[in-house]
Amino acid sequence: MRAISLKTSIPGPKSKALLARRTAAVPQGPFNISPIFVERGEGATITDVDGNVLLDFSGGLGSLNAGHANPKVVEAVTAQAKKFLHTCFHIAQYEPYVALAEKLNAIAPGKFTKKTLLVNSGAEAVENAVKIARYFTKRPAVVGFEHGFAGRTLLAMTLTSKVMPYKFGFGPFAPEVYRLPYPYTYRSELDEDGLIEQMHEFFHAHVDPRQVACVFMELVLGEGGFVVAPKKYVQALAKFCKDNGIVFIADEIQSGFARTGRMFATEHYGFEPDLITTAKSLGGGMPIAAVTGRANMMDSVHVGGLGGTYGGNPLACAAALATIAEIERMKLPARAGKIGDKLRDRALEWQKKHPMIGDVRGLGAMVAIEFVKDRKTKEPAKEFTVNLVKRCVENGVILIYAGTHSNVLRYLVPLVISDGQLDEGLDVIEKQLFA
Repeated sequence: MRAISLKTSIPGPKSKALLARRTAAVPQGPFNISPIFVERGEGATITDVDGNVLLDFSGGLGSLNAGHANPKVVEAVTAQAKKFLHTCFHIAQYEPYVALAEKLNAIAPGKFTKKTLLVNSGAEAVENAVKIARYFTKRPAVVGFEHGFAGRTLLAMTLTSKVMPYKFGFGPFAPEVYRLPYPYTYRSELDEDGLIEQMHEFFHAHVDPRQVACVFMELVLGEGGFVVAPKKYVQALAKFCKDNGIVFIADEIQSGFARTGRMFATEHYGFEPDLITTAKSLGGGMPIAAVTGRANMMDSVHVGGLGGTYGGNPLACAAALATIAEIERMKLPARAGKIGDKLRDRALEWQKKHPMIGDVRGLGAMVAIEFVKDRKTKEPAKEFTVNLVKRCVENGVILIYAGTHSNVLRYLVPLVISDGQLDEGLDVIEKQLFA
C-alpha cells in the first residue's frame, strides 16, 4: 500500500490560504522548504490541511528519529501536562530534569563521571558549552571549522561558517573565534596526513594553543553537507587538544540519538570528548537540548552562572526520557545502519548514470549526495539541487538540501520508516532526478 496520497496539487487550496495569512502576519526571515501546512504527522508521514499525505525525508530537520507523534512520547507528555507545565527548575525543582540528566550521563561517550545541563535549543547548548570551557580553562579563544553550523545566536552564529543566509548583515560577530579548514576530503587535495599537518600548522599561524579554551567540532557536518570527518584526523585533533589542555566539544546535535548507526557519532571514532552538545532528536519533537561532560568541568562554573527560565522544561524532559527509551527499545541505531545502506546503494546506482552526482557520503542513515555541474571542476550545482527538492516535495517527498553552496541533498528520514516507505520515497526522488 502506497504511503503517498496526493488529493490536490502541492500546495493545495487550504495551504495557499494559510500561506497568504503567513505572508501578512509573519516576517519573511523564517525560511520554508515546503509550501504546505501540516494537520498531523505519524511515523514517517505528514498529512497536510488539504488531506495530502507526504513522506517526510527531513524528519523535522533531524528532530524526529523516533518518528512523528511517537505514541510513547505523546503519552509521556500528556501525563506530565496533567501534573504541571512549568515551575522553572531554579525556583521549584522536579524529578524529570534529574532523571534525564542521569540518563544522558549514563549513555554519553566517555568512561568518566559526567554531569548534564539542560537548555532549550542547540544554539543554547553551544553557547553554554563554550562558556563552561572558557570558565574551566581561563582561556578566551574558541576554534571552530569551515562549513560548520552552530546556530543563530551571537556566538553560535560566529562559529557558523555559511554567510548567506545565516550571517549576512548581522555583524559584528563575537571576538576570539578562529576557524580550521574542515577535513573535507572530496574538496581537498590533501590526504589524511596532509590534513593533520594542516591542522598542526593552524595552531602556529592563527592562534596559540595556550590561548585556546576549546575546539568545537561536528564529527559529521550537518548544515555543511554531511561531510564525515576521517577517524585518523579526529583522533589526532583529540590528542592535540589533550596535550595542550584544550577542551574538545563534540557537537552531536544532528548526529546524535541513533542517526549515524550508533547512539552518538563519537562512538565511531574511538575517543572521549570532554563535552558533547545534544538537541534535535533528544526531545522527539519537543524543544530541549543539553550539555553533557566531565563532572569537574561542568562543576567548575559558580552557582547561578548557568541556567535559564525554561531550560529542562518538565514536558520536554518527559518527552526526552520517552524518546531515548523508544530509541533503545526499537533498536534504532541498528535500524539506521540498514537504512543508510539502502540510501547509499541507491545513490551509488544513480551516480553511475547521472553526471551531476559528484559525491555520495555519510555515516549510518546520515547520508548525502553532492551535486556538481562538472565532476572535474566540482563546481556546485545549487540551482539543480534546489529545483530537485522542490519537485520532490510537489510529488509527495519532503526533502532538504544543505552544504555551504546549497548543492547537497541530505537525508534525515525518521528511523521508524518502513522498508516500503523508504523504497517509495526513493522511487519518487529517482523519477525526478532523471526527469
